[in-house]
This record gives sequence, structure tokens and C-alpha cells, in this order.
Amino acid sequence: MKKLLLVTFLFLNGLVSYSQNTRITDPNTIGWYAFTASIKLNDKWSLNSEFQWRRDELITEPMQNLLRTGLNYTVNPKLGIRVGYALAETYNYGDIPLNNLGKQFTEHRSWQMVNLSDKIKNFEISHRFMLEQRWIGRYSNALLEKEDQFVFSNRFRYMFRLQFPLKGKSIGDNTPYAAVYDEVLIGFGKNVNENVFDQNRLGILLGYRFSSKVRIEGGYLNQIAQLSREVNGSNVFQNNKGLLVSTILNF
Repeated sequence: MKKLLLVTFLFLNGLVSYSQNTRITDPNTIGWYAFTASIKLNDKWSLNSEFQWRRDELITEPMQNLLRTGLNYTVNPKLGIRVGYALAETYNYGDIPLNNLGKQFTEHRSWQMVNLSDKIKNFEISHRFMLEQRWIGRYSNALLEKEDQFVFSNRFRYMFRLQFPLKGKSIGDNTPYAAVYDEVLIGFGKNVNENVFDQNRLGILLGYRFSSKVRIEGGYLNQIAQLSREVNGSNVFQNNKGLLVSTILNF
């Protein structure tokens, strides 16, 4: 029995040590600054546009610029559907860049989203399900100044968000509120390499709704992202922590 326990302990200890030795962590201090605007066309249809200015070293270094546009259809007050297009430009940031050549690259996306929302007492709850078709720029050799290939991959995203007023029983005009969300991103398809688990994003926010047309929110963001490639036989995980600030307009 003692020998069995000793062998089990040595095996588990070796397994933990191996997993630690095959993982590289790249921490970064990030700042994501977002601007979102929606234009209501009628009771069912609306247009949506979003720009995110994502920075490394909180604000001084470029990380990614993301532009997303979409068309919304409101099935009922608790169910919304959206489809759209996104354009992302990702820069060389961190100790281990996403691109193996250390170059910035362009990504095109089409996407489809379903959003479910509900309210339980003072708490507003939402579930966001999203599919993305991604065309990611790649360089066939290091001498090129612009990508000459675009690799296709799929990604599934699920986000749970909970928010509640800090004054009164509902988030109305001139109301401060708090929110927390968590989103997991999963890659799938034949071109997914190491990052079947792509990312996890956790946000803890404080917000203020000025009116039905304007609100702002900001707070803490933690992003854990796995690179699609190995470095020296090890998986690479970014552990990015920092600030998220959003301005949301509804016309």
C-alpha cells in the first residue's frame, strides 16, 4: 500500500511538473477602449457599429484595432438576433507575438449572434451565443511586407453577463450600476492548432446610464488567451490584465 501511494505521488508530481514545464505565460498590461452605436430603423430592425481601440502597456503601445458592424433583428424583448462583419488589425505586442514572424496581420470575420436576456428581481441577465468565420492573414515568408495568405478557421463564443442597479430597483435614467461578465472562446475546424481553447475574458465593471440613449462603463478586464502555435515545444498563454472603458450610444 505504501509503495502504491509513493508511486502515485511520484506520478502526479511528475505530471504537474511536466504540465508546468510545457506552458509559457506571457503577461501584459492592457487597455481596451470601446465605442458602440446603435441606430433604430423600426420596432424590429436596427444597425450596430462598434470600434475597439485595444492597447498594450495600458495605452502607449498598439495591440489591436477592431471594427465590427451588424444588422439586428428583435424577435421579442428577450430575444435578439444579429449578423455582421468585422475587421481586425493585430500588432506585434508582448514578449511572444501572436504572429510567428513578429509582424502585424489583418483578419476578416463574418459572424452570427443570438442574445437572450431576462430579469430576476433587480438583476438583469444575458446570454450571448456567437459564431465567427475567420480569415486570418499569414505570411508565406519573412521578406513580405503584407500577408499573402488568409487561413480560415471557426470560433464559438459564449458570454454570460449579470448587471444590477446601485440605486433603486432597476437601471433607468441617471442610474449607476455594476456588471460582471465572463466570455469563453473556443476554436474548431481543421485549421485550429493548439488553441481549441482560444480565450477567456472576465470583466468587472461600474457603469452609469445617463438616459436610454447614452451610458458609459469601465473597470477591470482579465484576458487569458492561448497562442495557436508552440514555442520551443511549449504552449503559450497570454495573461493580460488591465482596463476596459466603453461608451454606448442608442439612437
